[in-house]
Amino acid sequence: MHITSHLTVACIYFSCLVMEGFCGRDYYKILNVAKNANTNQIKKAYRKLAKDLHPDKNKDDPSAQEKFHDLGAAYEVLSDSEKREKYDKYGEEGLKEGGGGHGDPFSSFFGGDFGFFGGGGNRGQQETPKGADVVIELEVTLEELYSGNFVEVVRNKPVAKPASGTRKCNCRQEMVTHQMGPGRFSMTQNTVCDECPNVQFVTEEKLLEIEIEAGMRDGQEHSFVAEGEPHLEGEPGDLKIRIVTKPHPVYERRGDDLYCNVTLSLLEALTGFEMQLKHLDGHFVSVSRETTTWPGAKIRKKNEGMPNYDNNNQFGTLFITFDVEFPKVAFTAEEKENLRKILKQDDLKPKIYNGLRGF
Repeated sequence: MHITSHLTVACIYFSCLVMEGFCGRDYYKILNVAKNANTNQIKKAYRKLAKDLHPDKNKDDPSAQEKFHDLGAAYEVLSDSEKREKYDKYGEEGLKEGGGGHGDPFSSFFGGDFGFFGGGGNRGQQETPKGADVVIELEVTLEELYSGNFVEVVRNKPVAKPASGTRKCNCRQEMVTHQMGPGRFSMTQNTVCDECPNVQFVTEEKLLEIEIEAGMRDGQEHSFVAEGEPHLEGEPGDLKIRIVTKPHPVYERRGDDLYCNVTLSLLEALTGFEMQLKHLDGHFVSVSRETTTWPGAKIRKKNEGMPNYDNNNQFGTLFITFDVEFPKVAFTAEEKENLRKILKQDDLKPKIYNGLRGF
């Protein structure tokens, strides 16, 4: 009865591990899409969830980083037709093992000597080594950050290829028991390595598509799981694309607000003006004044700034600051007199003050 009970528990435990190990994470469930979803549906689902699950927005959730990493892994696989086909056939384990078979399931889950019953140690619990993450800065325009865009980047990635000979791999420390005599034993720790086929790293080009989402800001990152530096004995690191905004000749961005300057002629500043300001997506913003415009005067245009990253239906404010271009001509005595009569400023005297203190 005691042995039967242990076997029953072992079978139940093994069944659970088989379900989890062979199937792994359900990438379709993570992205909340159907198994027949097309690429655009997958991208749309990823964009929405990436905003909702970003660790910066869920600082109180201790599992936020793990959820976000799972989301990136799901997108990386399901957006790639080759990886998706392999995942549909073999599950997550199939991706790790190159797409074919799972080897000995008891060895995979319990170790070669059935550690569940006490003889195998904790080798399966060792953390898998990982290559370094690669961070690349991607310069994008304000126009792209305003409207959104897809950018293609060529990644020169080291890929492991078979090579001649063998190499020592999966090195580990194991306790070995030696019999010294009747009833006497000694235990020593030995380094044990497997003999594996040799590999060499070959640089290959891979085309990556990066979505520039409307409202993204400097420093935001787009991650590609397992596209970083490889690790000979483990998994590759991640590739992180960091957004950097190119300087713009007209607009300056601060948060969700935009700033620009407009230079008026003295005539426009005194008599009023009307103009059309071309925006980042090509639409025009009407700007006009009927009264006098002085140097440094500002006009605010609500909802004409940048789209908010979390809610693209909300926009910041456009601030327009005016400069005045004074004529570089000499006026005649008669013209000067006419100007005095028009401006009526003969009583105004020069005002001397500390401008830095705001008086």
